[in-house]
Amino acid sequence: MNGQPTRIGIIGCGNISSIYLKNARRFEAITVAACADLDLARAQAKAAEFGVDRACTVEELLADPTIELVVNLTIPQAHAAVGQAVLAAGKSLYTEKPLALDREDGQALLEKARERSLRVGGAPDTFLGAGLQTGRKLIDDGAIGEPVAAIAHMLCHGHESWHPDPAFYYQRGGGPLFDMGPYYLTALVALLGPVCSVTGAARASFPERTITSQPRKGEKITVEVPTHSAAVLQFATGTIATLLTSFDVWKSDAPLLEIHGSTGSLSLPDPNGFDGPVRLHRAGEPGWSEIPLVPGLRGNSRGIGVADMAEAIRNGRPHRASGDLAYHVLDVMQAIHETAADGQRRTIESTCERPEALTGDMLV
Repeated sequence: MNGQPTRIGIIGCGNISSIYLKNARRFEAITVAACADLDLARAQAKAAEFGVDRACTVEELLADPTIELVVNLTIPQAHAAVGQAVLAAGKSLYTEKPLALDREDGQALLEKARERSLRVGGAPDTFLGAGLQTGRKLIDDGAIGEPVAAIAHMLCHGHESWHPDPAFYYQRGGGPLFDMGPYYLTALVALLGPVCSVTGAARASFPERTITSQPRKGEKITVEVPTHSAAVLQFATGTIATLLTSFDVWKSDAPLLEIHGSTGSLSLPDPNGFDGPVRLHRAGEPGWSEIPLVPGLRGNSRGIGVADMAEAIRNGRPHRASGDLAYHVLDVMQAIHETAADGQRRTIESTCERPEALTGDMLV
């Protein structure tokens, strides 16, 4: 990297912030200058834990002229409003998923960034891990021929058994599709390119959930969003994928992500992680062969998307976890809920560039 690292700020010091703060020290392209939260004591605690020099209010962070890029780790319902405040302050924005709760708010963020010559990026960045990057290389090298089909499953029984404050997972902007779907959809788009149409079905199987985790054990959550959805996605390349996301399944052995081509099949690891086994079956072979991973990110490397974005801004190149990619995923998710509601197939109006493969210079 040339020059000094980009000074970033983090807004939102909840559960997910710890891994961002921990990993920021791994990447030479960034340094955390400040963290902020509506609860100042929570920001102060995170700053002390991870050696951040400054904990402050959101307003103070946004007023700091030395901070160039802000990472928005607030709850989904606040993503659009906080993102708009970040861009209004003249800073580029990287946001946790989803980009926003609907197309209008997502598009407004991209338009504001264009108006101000700023950038928007968004989670997830797990598609940059060694696992999915290995799958991408195999597809690009023709190991399975032309991709014709894909299947993806995210099946669990929700977050109320482990998350300290799980209610928002069952409110607008939550549910398995908006919470976990971005990992699977981003992986599919990174591997196969943009989606052109969707159809699907969804339901809220249980009207109420009971929290079994501390400190809110025993509290009831009213479910406001679908908790089980099934979608068929057609990609611009012609590939057809099925995506099943659910908070209503107790146990499953369904494959997490598979890509099937004209001459072979790929079994890929959890899109919510950065590594894991990659298996290849070629036509005519008796079974699967495990493929060594390409050199790359292992373990929980959340934050690589922020570091790549900072370096891309500095060097004048596109960043990989882009706002256009995050918006396309949002567009697809909203379309799945819409088609589930009225039974009508949806054409996806948005598109995005397939992100470039991760190069070795980012592996720090």
